[in-house]
Amino acid sequence: MFKTDSRVVVFVVLFWCSASGLLGADERDLRPNVILMMADDMGMGDTSAYQDVTGNQDSQQILTPNMNRLARMGVRFTDAHTPASRCTLTRYGLLTGRYSWRNRLKHWVLFGAQGDPMIEADRPTLGTLFQSHGYRTALVGKWHVGLRYRNSDGSPADAWEDADLTQPMWDTPLDHGFDFCRFTSRSHGTSGPARGGKKRPNDARQSIGPGHIHGRTIIGATGDGKRIVDVGSNAYILEELGSRHLSNAKTFFAEHFKAHEDKPFFLYYACNSNHGPHTPENEIEGVPVLGAATNVVLQPMGRRADYIYENDVVLGSLLNYLRTTEDPRNPGNGLIDNTIVIFTSDNGAEITAKTATGPFRSNKGSVYEGGHRIPFLVAWPSGNVGDGNPDSPGTSNETLVGLQDMYATFADVLDHQEANFLGSEKGGEDSVSVLSAWRGKVVDQRQMFFNDHKEAEDPAVLAFRSDDPVVDGQVVPGAWKVFFNAQLLRAGHAVPTEVYELRADPKEEKNLLGRTEYEAIIGELLQRASMHRNAGGHRLVPQGDTTLVKFSWTQRADMRRKDILKDQTQVAVDLRTSFQAATRGAVSTEVKLPGGGELRLTVRAQVGNGSDSFSFNLNPRGLGITGGAVKQVDAGERLNITFDQDVLIESVAIVAGNGVCGGFYRKSNQSPMAIYCMDADIDEKDQSGLLSDIGVLEKGQTLMLDSSPHFGVEAEGRWRLAELSIRVADSVAE
Repeated sequence: MFKTDSRVVVFVVLFWCSASGLLGADERDLRPNVILMMADDMGMGDTSAYQDVTGNQDSQQILTPNMNRLARMGVRFTDAHTPASRCTLTRYGLLTGRYSWRNRLKHWVLFGAQGDPMIEADRPTLGTLFQSHGYRTALVGKWHVGLRYRNSDGSPADAWEDADLTQPMWDTPLDHGFDFCRFTSRSHGTSGPARGGKKRPNDARQSIGPGHIHGRTIIGATGDGKRIVDVGSNAYILEELGSRHLSNAKTFFAEHFKAHEDKPFFLYYACNSNHGPHTPENEIEGVPVLGAATNVVLQPMGRRADYIYENDVVLGSLLNYLRTTEDPRNPGNGLIDNTIVIFTSDNGAEITAKTATGPFRSNKGSVYEGGHRIPFLVAWPSGNVGDGNPDSPGTSNETLVGLQDMYATFADVLDHQEANFLGSEKGGEDSVSVLSAWRGKVVDQRQMFFNDHKEAEDPAVLAFRSDDPVVDGQVVPGAWKVFFNAQLLRAGHAVPTEVYELRADPKEEKNLLGRTEYEAIIGELLQRASMHRNAGGHRLVPQGDTTLVKFSWTQRADMRRKDILKDQTQVAVDLRTSFQAATRGAVSTEVKLPGGGELRLTVRAQVGNGSDSFSFNLNPRGLGITGGAVKQVDAGERLNITFDQDVLIESVAIVAGNGVCGGFYRKSNQSPMAIYCMDADIDEKDQSGLLSDIGVLEKGQTLMLDSSPHFGVEAEGRWRLAELSIRVADSVAE
């Protein structure tokens, strides 16, 4: 069915309008439309488009004719991955081009009816990227990267318990780049009840909200507490979500072409299927679904297969719409010609069956390959991504690609200027353009992380992959994958636990850790993983000579890191004496750097009541302030940190001790983000660890650590500053 071309990777269902060149010589608008369709919990084995890769027998293989059709029209990637093995983590990475653990969520998912918004107000997303180039943007389906409700007085709600569902919502996809959004808050079976785990479990047949959300409106709200309507067009019926989302997408198209036909569109279509419970529709637009899924030899397959087949029916409807609708910006041509269409999944299959995951180890929730290797199909006829012919054999590519790469890839399509990370801009910190791979070229020597590993005692695990790395000037062939325990993600220290070379061992059966002949390459990968984890983004990794400076206010015997690159230097600075002797709330410290020159750090304390009668306080856990109720940073107190030159902040370690992990931090005038601590958190599961997503702090800019409640409604902090790690770099990769 497929011919082998060069090694290429991609993965997301998108119908895209390309902006390469923007306007041609004949003044046609060449910006492509884009449809990105993402299934929920669909493994590589769950589509017949990959049957030759997975080795599924005809009797085992679900037949997905429209996915086959898209693969023939375009390019199929066989080494495509999600950045994590669960949905919230992947969705954040897809939308922002940045790993979720650089934010606050180190594993698991946002739980319950709200889940505080993960995307801060000023962070670019795919939606804002397209909007900045004149696109109309839409989301239909599953959001699951956080919401915020309002109280009855219109102020932001703390959580689900104090939310008034009749009020317009405080934070929705409208605030993150989407002009049109009709969606469910999270997985379809649990888009409503109070948070599970710490309170009570969700009920798959819930009778409390929010149910369907249109823009900022909870359309099923009754005003009777959290109860939602159970009859009529606004009722939340699990078995009708597939047709509802497709109808909403068609509504967006109709509104778009009525009022904005001169603009391209971006549709992010996030299916609820095939996440459990499996609730397929009877039919969608007249096409049978329930009981209609078959294997390749046309034998019935069962309810889970029906739910997967529902995605195929929806994809077919979208492709047909594009094929039969004229492009108003290019009369005489169908929309299909200049639309980027991508189909992909948010993680591996939710079941362990090899027929779902393919030949790969484990499944959803694991950073073994079965948890994050996914289908990724893309076509864009006028952009030379496939030929658009559904009767052609299609092209298969093996380049390593990740869903977080969509941000940089779309930016490349649109000729969008990259973020200036040295100038404190945000956007796509972990994203690499794979547009050239879509068109058949090779993207090599990649680095990529995957996280959330249910097989580990602490699932906040990172696995690091590096293909054909150059070590001491020599290429070391192989697709090398190193697993680290949770210390890398939580504390920035690289402790390897498993090593595999995937080209020789794609099933991850032969752990190479401890083998003498691999010590050199493993040591190099360990150092690289540490650097890429701590830099704040793959694209922020310092180039050339750098110095790691680690400031500490704690009693630590050895502050020096053992996992830094061999050509890097480090300086450990014990600040306990200088701060203990301080009689007022400001201390400056000068550090001599190994290459010459000095670095000045200034820390200023500020108390909420404006009083001058306070000072710093030191104990074995770190730095506090005496002005509040206790000698920690509390009661609206804050620490303001500045440097006399540009620095790359690797991490900030905050310790709650017997206090509370709360408050917020912000860099200069950027949006505030919730503080999390090394020993405490305010989220579902355990999200404790370093603050590690800050990036470059320019000369004179302030990093503020504030104990005041985030949004004015969340927990007030009571904690101490333990450590601060920064790099002084000659340059930062852009």
